[in-house]
Amino acid sequence: MSELRNPTPDAHRPFIRAKGEPRFPGGPAADPAGSHHERRIRSFQPRRSRVTTGQDDALQRLWPVWGIDIDGHGVLDLEEMFGGLPVVLEIGFGMGEATAQMAADDPETGILAADVHTPGQGNLLGLAERNGLSNIRVANGDAIILLREMLPPRSLDGLRVFFPDPWPKKRHHKRRLIQPEFLTLAAQRLKPGALLHCATDWEPYAEQMLEVLSAHPEFENTQEDGGYAPRPAFRPLTRFEGQGLDKGHKVHDLLFRRVLPTG
Repeated sequence: MSELRNPTPDAHRPFIRAKGEPRFPGGPAADPAGSHHERRIRSFQPRRSRVTTGQDDALQRLWPVWGIDIDGHGVLDLEEMFGGLPVVLEIGFGMGEATAQMAADDPETGILAADVHTPGQGNLLGLAERNGLSNIRVANGDAIILLREMLPPRSLDGLRVFFPDPWPKKRHHKRRLIQPEFLTLAAQRLKPGALLHCATDWEPYAEQMLEVLSAHPEFENTQEDGGYAPRPAFRPLTRFEGQGLDKGHKVHDLLFRRVLPTG
């Protein structure tokens, strides 16, 4: 894989923005696909919480190099983007520590990491730069639009969904990401044999994940007993996982493979 150019810091930026100036000039868009793009129930809520000075700097300098706005316009050329590496999509990476660790441990795999958490985007970009990780790209926006409109069929070698929002209230269960419709879309973008790896510390959500994955005809459980999998060595303990364990939560991993298409 060819080495990416090393971004250089811009000139000193003022801490106070002029009226109407973008929050992160050249950085991630606040609503890349536009709120008018479609009307449907979403599994996420954008979080624009406080961004540190370091995260702000990373967003403004590194987004033009490693960042992708999920705007729904144009199909991504993953071959060119990752220099021919196999590519895994990670949906929801929090602050990015686990993502950076997996990228460092497996430099021969590209990670397309999607989230809507601005501080996390900046943090992951900074981690990628500090650790020389050229196999990470950070995508901003709705992962459904990314899968449906910006990725070619059978282009992904894996899909990771670690600790998604469990939407614990019953009236919000329809917002959960792991649903039959999502799995059908994911199956179209995964290569046969690709691994779909989910993890959650919310047991009712784990039960739902296991139920819908086991029922889907295009995925098969890697566990002979049809149950949960032990945490694989390649998945680091995440910050959210640690918080859940501290509260006495049990973490469940689910590893399913994309089966060979029929017909």
